Amino acid sequence: MAPQIYTSPYPSFPIHSTSVFTRLFASRGSGDIGGFSGSLKAFVDADSGASITRAELVQLTLSFAYGLKNHPTTSLFATRGSTVLIFSPNSLAWPVVLFGSVAAGLRCTLANSAYTSAELAFQYNDSGARLILTTEDGLSVVREMFAELGLGKEEAEKRIIVLGQDLRWAGGPSAPASPASKGLLRMEDLLNRGKLDQEEKFEGSNAHETVYICYSSGTTGKPKGVETTHQNMTTLLDIVSPAFPPMTGDTVMLGILPFYHIYGIAKLVHFPFSQGCPVIIQTRFDPVKFCAAIQKYRVTLSLIVPPVLVVLARHPAVDEYDLSSVNLLFSGAAPLGRSLAQQVKDRLLSKRKGPTKLAVTQGIVCPPLSSSHMLRFAGYGLTETSPTTHVLAAEDADRKMGSIGPLLPNLEARLVEDDEGKIDAAEGQPGELWGYLNNPVATKNSITPDGWFKTGDVAIRDKDGYYYIVDRRKELIKYKGFQVPPAELESVLLTHPDIADVAVIGLESVKEATELPRAYVVHAHPEKVKSAAAKAEFARSVAKWMESKVARHKFLRGGVGVIDIIPKSAAGKILRRNLRELAKQEAARGDLGLDVKARL
Repeated sequence: MAPQIYTSPYPSFPIHSTSVFTRLFASRGSGDIGGFSGSLKAFVDADSGASITRAELVQLTLSFAYGLKNHPTTSLFATRGSTVLIFSPNSLAWPVVLFGSVAAGLRCTLANSAYTSAELAFQYNDSGARLILTTEDGLSVVREMFAELGLGKEEAEKRIIVLGQDLRWAGGPSAPASPASKGLLRMEDLLNRGKLDQEEKFEGSNAHETVYICYSSGTTGKPKGVETTHQNMTTLLDIVSPAFPPMTGDTVMLGILPFYHIYGIAKLVHFPFSQGCPVIIQTRFDPVKFCAAIQKYRVTLSLIVPPVLVVLARHPAVDEYDLSSVNLLFSGAAPLGRSLAQQVKDRLLSKRKGPTKLAVTQGIVCPPLSSSHMLRFAGYGLTETSPTTHVLAAEDADRKMGSIGPLLPNLEARLVEDDEGKIDAAEGQPGELWGYLNNPVATKNSITPDGWFKTGDVAIRDKDGYYYIVDRRKELIKYKGFQVPPAELESVLLTHPDIADVAVIGLESVKEATELPRAYVVHAHPEKVKSAAAKAEFARSVAKWMESKVARHKFLRGGVGVIDIIPKSAAGKILRRNLRELAKQEAARGDLGLDVKARL
């Protein structure tokens, strides 16, 4: 029997083979940049108000690209196809260095700005990066990383470019350079040496070359580098557009999502620019600053994650600022519950007078994860895909609240029951055809011989073709949109001198609308933790110790449980379902001290 293949309700788009830079910046008429006036603001620093227009961004990026390719220090590391790593929180410099690197023909790998030196070292090596762009605050981690990699100080510092706090290059306020950055090359040093006449071209088959390498935790082992091509990203700009409301001249987007996350880089740095919409950049989410920026800049649209909605449902700042300009909140990166979306909508609308419109909706930006549910891009090979598969349009936000929407154009999906894809079912999860960098085994395990990518999530498709995420088969924990692989945390915990065995599961926090990693550990010397008080003290010490070993989003916020033995199968596989049952019992007794429940 032929498999049941679902298609998108939207008309398909033609696929264009060109570079990301050309697609975004090419002039389509006199004085325009990418189809919009060069005088329009492109990005604005929320705190200072410093901004860059579309025309200024072109000049800055081509100047930065020229500096990379011609500066005597960086030229050896900036040949076409080389990889540069960006290790920085959001800033006005981000679009300049990102698109400048792309214009120079480089590949960009984007690292979590909270990474430890060990985590950063893995990505630096695995991606093949040669240069690293970082802030003054990130210098200590970068230097420690290079030391761990055995690179001498003189050689290491040739590979560092500093993104400082000084915004005079964008007409903003000045700031002194930190003593720690003395002698290092700065972004500004590369902006005054000249300008490329044109960007590096990636036309035709060259559009299949990699441009971005974001890292996904996958389901086993260390994180995997996901290769996104020029054509992936340019196709995304087309297929997402039908599900988004038109971005008129009055549309203003507030950007709080981290740019190093695929959700942020795709939907904040690329998509708004392709629509002529300015983005107000905030370094990170802060409830008061978030509300203040909405009031100051009359923000109409913001891309968020579910934990932000938790804050908006309860934080007093919502009542202290005028948020009436907002007409769309778009949530992604993790499932959004119907009740939470309704709470936020009701609270925001309660402050308004007269007829108003407000949509709280969601889409899914699916990382490439291996499992048993499948989706593919119709007619495309691995290099033809893009990160977003579903978007719930604003007009459907009430009617289909809780849904991730229908398939986007050019996509096909299957919902299957078995690992081989022989049995169609009403369950499954759409995903992308993305391959894993330098990891053919993981790629092979993720993609079937006939081209379907396995996502690991379980979904329901209703009679109207709208999809609802109901569960995940994979073990991956999601903390506020960030992926936390249990195997990675377990490998770190096993380096603790007093831990003999360990397993990590995710607890669902109702209060925070996210999952919290919880570890169960076996003490190497059980006689030392016989009493309840000794176990509690050891658990606290392990959680504190872990905070020095991993990034903040990987902290053991679900706590640590000390048990006698980790349940395992005869083959040695951790029986996490047994630990989830244990967590349920602990939660029922109130032993966890958290408003949580174990994930099914």
